[in-house]
Amino acid sequence: MKRMVKLNLLLFCVAVVILSLASMAGAATWANPQLLVDADTVKKNVDKADWVVVDSRDLKDYVAGHIPGAISMGKRTKKALRDSTARVFNDISKYEKMLGKAGIGNDTHVVFYHGDMKTLTDATVGVWVMEYLGHDKVHLLNGGLDAWRKAGNRLDKKPTMKPEKTFKANVVANVYASTAEVLEIANSKNPTVQLVDARSKKEFQGKDIRSLRGGHVPNTMLNAVHVDTLTKVKDPKTGKMKAIAYLDYDTTSKAYAGLDKSKRTVAYCQTGTRSTLSYLQLRLLGFENAANWDESWRVWSASLYENYPVEAANGQQFYNFDSVNKTLKKLTKKVAKLEAALMKK
Repeated sequence: MKRMVKLNLLLFCVAVVILSLASMAGAATWANPQLLVDADTVKKNVDKADWVVVDSRDLKDYVAGHIPGAISMGKRTKKALRDSTARVFNDISKYEKMLGKAGIGNDTHVVFYHGDMKTLTDATVGVWVMEYLGHDKVHLLNGGLDAWRKAGNRLDKKPTMKPEKTFKANVVANVYASTAEVLEIANSKNPTVQLVDARSKKEFQGKDIRSLRGGHVPNTMLNAVHVDTLTKVKDPKTGKMKAIAYLDYDTTSKAYAGLDKSKRTVAYCQTGTRSTLSYLQLRLLGFENAANWDESWRVWSASLYENYPVEAANGQQFYNFDSVNKTLKKLTKKVAKLEAALMKK
């Protein structure tokens, strides 16, 4: 009887240890969780003097309904915080003036939020730019407006203006990756740097060409398609799994599992926009030296005068201008015929 009691006690202790270990494994989470906030945090702080919540969508969407107390930059964040070539401003004073007028100071917590998948990377552009400027109080509302609504909160149409503050940038150079640095990686002159392509598989393979040349940068370690790094749910209409604009630890950590967190890791895409999501995810996971390649593929693949090598599944591919021009001519004729038919009516 005593042996049976001891055996049961031993089995119980083993079970407790196993459950504890399983619990610890399941509790694995972000290394830098402060970069994400939830709807409750936003609601509690949105009206405080040292908090500014930024709607990353277009002004017309902001006017139609936004989080009460949130501000708009006047246009989508990816356009407001970068120049017409979709790159960061060389003149840092532009950021200082713009952010100061928006009510953002060096002591201000800044929260960017998105509307859906289309504007998620607008919000992550905001996060990356603020970290580039040396601001250590920047956050993303995980799930954006969807998370806000699901928490039972209302929207408002009344615009908000915050009192002006003084913002002084302290640029953190290492979160910005230049084309010159990527060229060294491509030419195997800096093998310790990990290069991550956030574009689609077809873009990576050179089948979907969105610039002069198609393919990817040599020595790219990982093609982590940005939508594949996000939470996925079943689409009730199609029955297929689709990505939604929420960041999830398990999904994200699996996407970057093959990389070394102690090494410099540079993300890129077509314009350096989707890769700001990659940058944020790398930061959340605890990568010590994450960066975004601002110029990205659009600049790299457009040059024939510099030695910017390209790799692709079937060799370097070029954009077929002749085919596109023919298609445009056909469409122009069809549009003209439709317009003529409408005029007769």
